[in-house]
Amino acid sequence: MACKSCSTGSCGSKGIAGEVAGCQSNGGCGTGGCNKMNVFDWLSDLDVPQFQRFHIVEIKFKGGRKEYFRNTNQLELHTGDAVMIESTTGLHLGIVSLQGELVRLQLLKKSIKDDDNLKSIVRIATDKDLEKHEQMMALDMPTMYRGRQIIGDLKLNMKLSDVEFQSDGTKAVFYYSSDDRVDFRELIKILATEFKVRVEMKQISLRQEAGRLGGIGVCGRELCCSTWLTDFKNVTTSAARYQNLSLNPVKLSGQCGRLKCCLNYELETYMDALKGIPTIEGRLKTKKGDAILQKTDIFKRMMWFGIVGEEAIWIPVSCDRVAEIIELNKKGIIPESFADLNPDAPVVEKLSLSELNSDLERMDKKYGGKKPGNKPGNNRGGRDRFENRGPRENRGPKPDGRENPRGPRPDNRGPKPGTQGTVGEENRPQRPQPERNPRQEQGPKPEGAGPVADGENVTPKPFKKKFKKKFKPRPPREGGSSEAPAAQ
Repeated sequence: MACKSCSTGSCGSKGIAGEVAGCQSNGGCGTGGCNKMNVFDWLSDLDVPQFQRFHIVEIKFKGGRKEYFRNTNQLELHTGDAVMIESTTGLHLGIVSLQGELVRLQLLKKSIKDDDNLKSIVRIATDKDLEKHEQMMALDMPTMYRGRQIIGDLKLNMKLSDVEFQSDGTKAVFYYSSDDRVDFRELIKILATEFKVRVEMKQISLRQEAGRLGGIGVCGRELCCSTWLTDFKNVTTSAARYQNLSLNPVKLSGQCGRLKCCLNYELETYMDALKGIPTIEGRLKTKKGDAILQKTDIFKRMMWFGIVGEEAIWIPVSCDRVAEIIELNKKGIIPESFADLNPDAPVVEKLSLSELNSDLERMDKKYGGKKPGNKPGNNRGGRDRFENRGPRENRGPKPDGRENPRGPRPDNRGPKPGTQGTVGEENRPQRPQPERNPRQEQGPKPEGAGPVADGENVTPKPFKKKFKKKFKPRPPREGGSSEAPAAQ
């Protein structure tokens, strides 16, 4: 038989040519039927004769429900084969999920006795049985929706979660959940009259309901109750307290609305680790102030405390040291300061500002270098412009008349033109204007070359960009013009 929701096909059954379909694992499909309460048969490779095999077979039904039946007819079965089994009201179709020695272990685990109460496997399902079973499965959803409408009309405090028809169409099982006791005698009469079948009402818990429906948990995997978890243990909020989890109902609740089953998975490990953690009933007393417990790391055996008034500053303390302080407080001894609670902790030295910026200084030295304005050969650098010039003697003498073009200044300076002098300045003679030599006309000067003396060959210097200073114009004097006096 091919599983309806498995893309690999048949989960271990045989194909037309006799080969094993599905995962090609010789009848032991690793998926176990679309990962619904599957069990990996790791003994499937053992070639055991048919008469020596364990005579009880595990059969799986809709919703992951599993029961055990006898293989009294010594049928050659494979994982994933459809078989017809006996029931109290007729025949029903199921899928072989496990056989062999592993079934014996499952019976011991679930405390099921090998007695006459176990039903037998009638035969391997035929094509007609499969067709009839598919027709009955198609009636499950419409029947459930109509049943919910009837329950709403009767105003019963119950939730109908699933309906399972028997393969021969003579019986239907209605699965419901409710917190209180429900009187559904009138409901059974209405359902039997409308659907013409024998009605059986079966109450299940919310965890079993979530297992039948399936889904994806917050961990990103399929729900444990729908894949492998069969026995549901009681989960209390103390399991979350022992593991230092936030007591948030939204985060601690699963899709069933109850506390998550995975809270019990690591509870025993935490209980063993908590045996060495001291119990603090009040506050640790120190002369600096009372210490309040803020957090406990169970596996690192560290406890964080904060002083009253400075709760934002947490100080880690080992559990052994906390036990010593508790014994001292019981004797009436108070430590000098809160720092004495953890004397073995390494002292963290505060770095100075220069040490904190040392990494930045190393990076500047490695990748920084000089600024673009201070590079050699750049006239915008200021000082480098004069340092790159050659010695004075190699540049040749200055032209004539450049030593002091204005000449010596007389001591008897006259009044400035256009101004009114003070007393005694009328008899002062005017300052004679010095004679200025006309500037000699020179040819075009090559760029980057300095003045050249007569009869001297100087190698021209490399190209240097001319630098021109910009001066602000001189303001005009009173009564005079801004033009410079012409050379006489």
